[in-house]
Amino acid sequence: MIQNVGNHLRRGFASMFSSRTSRKSVSHPESGDASAMAEGEGYRNPTEVQMSQLVLPCHTNHRGELSIGQLLKWIDTTACLSAERHAGCPCVTASMDDIYFDHTISVGQVVNIKAKVNRAFNSSMEVGIQVVSEDLCSEKQWSVCKALATFVAHRELSKVKLKQVVPLTEEEKTEHGVAAERRRMRLVYTDTIKDLLAHYAIQDDLDKDCSNMVPAEKTRVESVELVLPPHANHQGNTFGGQIMAWMENVATIAASRLCHAHPTLKAIEMFHFRGPSQVGDRLVLKAIVNNAFKHSMEVGVCVEAYRQEAETQRRHINSAFMTFVVLDKDDQPQKLPWIRPQPGDGERRYREASARKKIRLDRKYLVSCKQAEMALSVPWDPSNQVYLSYYNVSSLKTLMAKDNWVLSVEISEVRLYILEEEFLSFHLEMVVNVDAAQVFQLLSDLSRRPEWDKHCRSVELVQQVDEDDAIYHVISPTLSGNTKPQDFVILASRRKPCDSGDPYVIALRSVTLPTHRETPEYQRGETLCSGFCLWREGDQSTKVSYYNQATPGFLNYVTTNVAGLSSEFYNTFKACESFLLDNRNDLAPSLQTL
Repeated sequence: MIQNVGNHLRRGFASMFSSRTSRKSVSHPESGDASAMAEGEGYRNPTEVQMSQLVLPCHTNHRGELSIGQLLKWIDTTACLSAERHAGCPCVTASMDDIYFDHTISVGQVVNIKAKVNRAFNSSMEVGIQVVSEDLCSEKQWSVCKALATFVAHRELSKVKLKQVVPLTEEEKTEHGVAAERRRMRLVYTDTIKDLLAHYAIQDDLDKDCSNMVPAEKTRVESVELVLPPHANHQGNTFGGQIMAWMENVATIAASRLCHAHPTLKAIEMFHFRGPSQVGDRLVLKAIVNNAFKHSMEVGVCVEAYRQEAETQRRHINSAFMTFVVLDKDDQPQKLPWIRPQPGDGERRYREASARKKIRLDRKYLVSCKQAEMALSVPWDPSNQVYLSYYNVSSLKTLMAKDNWVLSVEISEVRLYILEEEFLSFHLEMVVNVDAAQVFQLLSDLSRRPEWDKHCRSVELVQQVDEDDAIYHVISPTLSGNTKPQDFVILASRRKPCDSGDPYVIALRSVTLPTHRETPEYQRGETLCSGFCLWREGDQSTKVSYYNQATPGFLNYVTTNVAGLSSEFYNTFKACESFLLDNRNDLAPSLQTL
């Protein structure tokens, strides 16, 4: 049962289940009526805000394209309005996650920006933003970028406690579930960079032309801006979008000093607002090229504020890293000169830029992995463990949020659902009279899985990565049709609930380890997305949901159960229930931490 996620279904496979009645697997029964309303025509998220702007010459750069600074102002305004619609009080920008610009916008085109609150925490909330450009003459549309912003609700005299967002559609449920995981990543981002630099030597390109190196100091830019009333938001603080626009301006100048051309901004990494500034403040914006790679460069920007000229102390209020390229007439990136960093802080920034590039490449690889085109297992490396863990949990939450699960079999209150999209997935569900924290503790320890799952012959803990992640080597018996047993190298990522309505999560996926390569003794199995979601139903009652996508080697076993020709799923899940009931009293001391 540990195998999962698979390949394209064979032709005609869908017809096996065409006569079955569709029934959704609803995580929260009380929201069923609202979910039905969401599927009706005319539904609109109550926090959704839309802005449309016609791009005029005053909004463009020298190429007649919308300047990124102006776009950032519109994005921040739209997102802020969405956040305030949910909070019912003023909100301030806390951060803006990575933004990748896929398309430029020309003068005369229309920019359509849509923002909505994905999830609210205590006093902060994540807002998702989509930007699309539109040509009014041809009616064509292009996706420009997507962004995620964090806003904090603010009242002068009282502490804000935000109401929770109730997701209704499949997309809303997915974003709501994954938002907690993204928040977790934001909190550990700085530590991830430090850990990467501490344990890995950053290697320079061996073919650098030293004669073509530019001292980093030649790219340094410093500019001061006086915050005037037109630069303030409706609360009297400096408008966050204005600060981001000023940052983009000085970063572009720094990049131009390296390449002696007009660079194009391709990505922004984490605007982080550390504190406010007000009308009358002086903002000092500093930018420098941290590192230049073959076809791209990273520019670091920071913003400091002070009130009076006589002040010696400046407040660090914002920072960001921007990636630029120089495009030729065919829109292909040109080769850039190398950077020679200054000793001390310059060398630190140089190495950190290389670390951030590695992280970006790791994330891009994980996102772009297409199941039908490459191995399902992802190489495990301590440098990408944060993002592997993130995508492990996010993939399971995305599968869980799907709307079109179909009830296939029900035996003694054990339900088997199937999901037929590009791949076949199945979902088992039952309610056990055991506390959710106890179920979480028992099922998250994979070394105990052979006690109830006969599909696991042995499970060895290979590495305890941290409190929430571990890697196991799993050996399963020989399935029908195979000549030898299978083995798996599994990353298990567990998460406690972020809010009272969240499930406990145990996510599983295959990874590759140099210490556990494929051997002739076993047939190496793979799983991309599987695991448990555990919902607290009462003081001593838990809904146990197991999700799995079927790999080719496991497909026949799955379809046999779905077609009612076998009860292996039912027997395994009932064995799991017995295991939970028999061992629930052994965990009392350890549950104090949950």
